[in-house]
Amino acid sequence: MKGVTILLKSFFIIFLFFSTKAFSDTIDRIEIIGNDRISDETIKLFISVNIKDEINEVKLNNIVKDLYETDFFKDISVNFDNQILSIKVLENPIIENISYEGVKSNRILEFIKQGTTIKQRSSYNEIEIKKEKQKIENILKNLGYYKSSLNILVEQSKNNLVNIVYDINLGKKSKIEKISFIGNKIFKDKKLRRVITSSEYKFWKFISGRKYLNQNSVLLDERLLTNFYKNNGYYNAKINSSYAKLIDDSNFELIFNIDAGSKIYFGELNLKLPIDFDKNNFISINKLFKKIKDKPYSINTIDKILDEIDNITTLEQYKFIKANVVESINNNKIDLVFIVEEGEKFYVDRINILGNTITSENVIRNQLLLDEGDPFSEILVNNSINNIKSLNFFKSVNPQVITNKENNTRSIDITVEEKSTGEIYASAGVGTSGSSIGFGVKENNFLGNGIALESNFSLSTESFKGIFSITNPNYNNSDKSLFFSAEATENDNYKTFGYKTKKTGISFGTNFEYLNDLYLGINNSNFYEVIETNSTASAQQQAQEGNYWDSFMKFNVNYDKRNQKFQTSSGFKSFYSLDLPVLSDTNTIKNFYNYSHYFNFFEKNFSSISIYLQSANSLNNKDIKLSERINIPSSRLRGFEAGRVGPKDGDDFIGGNYAYSLNFKSNVPQLFEESQNLDFLIFADAADIWGVDYNSSIEGDGIRSSVGVGLDWMSPIGPMNFTLSQPITKKDGDRTESFRFNLGTSF
Repeated sequence: MKGVTILLKSFFIIFLFFSTKAFSDTIDRIEIIGNDRISDETIKLFISVNIKDEINEVKLNNIVKDLYETDFFKDISVNFDNQILSIKVLENPIIENISYEGVKSNRILEFIKQGTTIKQRSSYNEIEIKKEKQKIENILKNLGYYKSSLNILVEQSKNNLVNIVYDINLGKKSKIEKISFIGNKIFKDKKLRRVITSSEYKFWKFISGRKYLNQNSVLLDERLLTNFYKNNGYYNAKINSSYAKLIDDSNFELIFNIDAGSKIYFGELNLKLPIDFDKNNFISINKLFKKIKDKPYSINTIDKILDEIDNITTLEQYKFIKANVVESINNNKIDLVFIVEEGEKFYVDRINILGNTITSENVIRNQLLLDEGDPFSEILVNNSINNIKSLNFFKSVNPQVITNKENNTRSIDITVEEKSTGEIYASAGVGTSGSSIGFGVKENNFLGNGIALESNFSLSTESFKGIFSITNPNYNNSDKSLFFSAEATENDNYKTFGYKTKKTGISFGTNFEYLNDLYLGINNSNFYEVIETNSTASAQQQAQEGNYWDSFMKFNVNYDKRNQKFQTSSGFKSFYSLDLPVLSDTNTIKNFYNYSHYFNFFEKNFSSISIYLQSANSLNNKDIKLSERINIPSSRLRGFEAGRVGPKDGDDFIGGNYAYSLNFKSNVPQLFEESQNLDFLIFADAADIWGVDYNSSIEGDGIRSSVGVGLDWMSPIGPMNFTLSQPITKKDGDRTESFRFNLGTSF
């Protein structure tokens, strides 16, 4: 019996050996069956075996798996017999056309197309179509259409082709009828509603998209609420949940469940520096520590301290710096240690500029604050990117840093997307004394070399002005800008100012960075002018009739600490200029100073307060020329006509020797969230002008002020600006201008 068992085991082993050998035999031929559209060669490219390769069960399974992953086939079967590998396939149909029914809005269709992946001429796959349906439903919900429905129709066509029809019923947009906060006992609901992006439906918000329920906006609102609490001392604040409660057919109540936790205050704050760092350079940090101690905890405050550390280390040229914050909580106090360390040292290997087809690479490289071979600094990289953005030549500027730890180097890829830099613009104004129009052409990146060319003219019932200018911001790679301008003006101011003037001349000069963010400028201006006075003008005015030649030097100092030049949200800009006569018939010295401070009240808000100061005085105790007297432009005193305020000699506005203005403006982007092309503005202006050197008895002093609203619209024909102003305080004789608009287009 035992011998029989051994014999049977032997036969089994022999059988297993031969069967395995047979199955593992080599492939002599590969045949493809059932394919029509997909060629044999293409199919063979996707499988992991070739003729003369050994085949086994694992490889057969891999063939099926690989072919299914191509998404070309609906069914696949594989067989190996007599050294022939047979692959039988059933091809998926091809999508010939994709259409959308029930949606007329191009904007909504664009959102759908951008958010889906299946395209024409791709393979039809039922599973992928179902996934696509889910994507579209989510897109519609994010657009506020919670009651929408979607049916997918698949229409069979000849030659194994199908047409896909997305039948969409949008329904009514789901409005937010009410926003509620559960667990909030600290802040008024009204205040919290101002923090978030979502907004309750009100009839006057017919333009805003904030009144509609949007999943993405709700997620953003959760982060905004959390940050708001944390910035007001509630370190452990969190949003437990947020949900929409259906009120009726299409209206929801949006509910946020808030857990604020207890209020936390700043305790002990310390700065830990490397041994070789000079502590005197960080005195400002210690002052900040004393200022915020025992104040409520704030993330923004910590970020400001870290930014200040970055600024100091950059200014003092400390390299490879990283700053970390160690927190420890004891009862209601949080102690912080700011640890400044020298990080791992890297050097810049390569800086690659990508995406520029018009703009010269040198123009972009001139904005970089570091070069190949320099020590790598993340701060300098970020500042360089801001410099490139400030050129306003590009839609986007995206840096990518690639680290090579083997040789301690980093390469920087800077990818730009260019935009139109040419501009055709026009303006028009309507006031109590007449109307005005203007037209101009501007190219900020001529031939891709960063050279700015501009030509414009303006015409009103009383004046004409034409000007041509050219500016090279980086002449001969010297980091110095050169400019030249020529202009001609004619002002028929008989009715308003009592005189008429014709003026032609040229100006040229240079500007350059003297220190970090500190710019100096010097230029020379030469003008020939003819003044004619009205017969009804005063004797002092008539005495100034004649021809004048003026040549003067202008010196200016510009200290620019804005975070960015466009859509500025923080920092300041200080500008001073001095005009000194060289060869002049009047010898007038002029001073001008402007300070602007930028800030934001909330995300995407850009606000500023500006002050302007001006003076004009004679160096030889003579009357300054009528045309050099100061007038307040309408841009600094909206609601009033330019030059139609201040001292008057009889019926003539004559300007003053001194003037100032104070201006506030802010955008309110939430009003037009649904449209990226609209921006609502509010502003307030105040100004005064005084001083008449030839007749000190003439009065005109007094504060003028106004408030108003504006609208910036990126229309299909170009940017348009509308302002509506209301004077608050004025003096007798002042002339007002309640409405003004400007329009332009780009090329």
